[in-house]
Amino acid sequence: MTFIEEKAKLRRDTLKRRDAMTAEQRVEASFTIAEHGARELSIDPGTIVSGFMPIRSEPDIRPLMATLADRGARLCVPVILDRETIVFRELVRGAELVASGFGTVGPGPDAAVLDPALMLVPLAAFDGAGNRIGYGAGHYDRAIGRLIAKDLRPHLVGIAFDLQEIAAVPFHDHDRPLHAVLTESGLRSFATAL
Repeated sequence: MTFIEEKAKLRRDTLKRRDAMTAEQRVEASFTIAEHGARELSIDPGTIVSGFMPIRSEPDIRPLMATLADRGARLCVPVILDRETIVFRELVRGAELVASGFGTVGPGPDAAVLDPALMLVPLAAFDGAGNRIGYGAGHYDRAIGRLIAKDLRPHLVGIAFDLQEIAAVPFHDHDRPLHAVLTESGLRSFATAL
């Protein structure tokens, strides 16, 4: 099995487990994730935080995003510009949301594009070393690479359910490890560095 095939199989298997959660289990676990995040993620007022609008069976972190905004965070969410590029548009209360790729919504083109200092990253699978499997398009790895090229070092926190942890994620040099993962069991930090 090739590297790409192995990663695709791990992605499929883990997403199948996540999809098998009942709606009630996802809601309950999402609230618990938000509670842990509210306690364990500290930000300074004005910190730019990228979150995401949930798609499919992802954890819903909108309550956590609202808490961070109440603490002074400037929120943004990813918007897909093309097959290669996402940008992070500012999310403000009351803003009109439009289709923004991958089946999600986000602010329209008039919203400010921000460079996040804290990134809450959706994922398909993760391991105990902080490696992650995304959805296969590489959007986040490229976006993080662009931030690093600007001499920015965003703090990367994966957002997942516990059942998305796997024994080991195969990775390449261009894959960006997480600093931490936030699940319904709490925030777990990894010894990774950009």
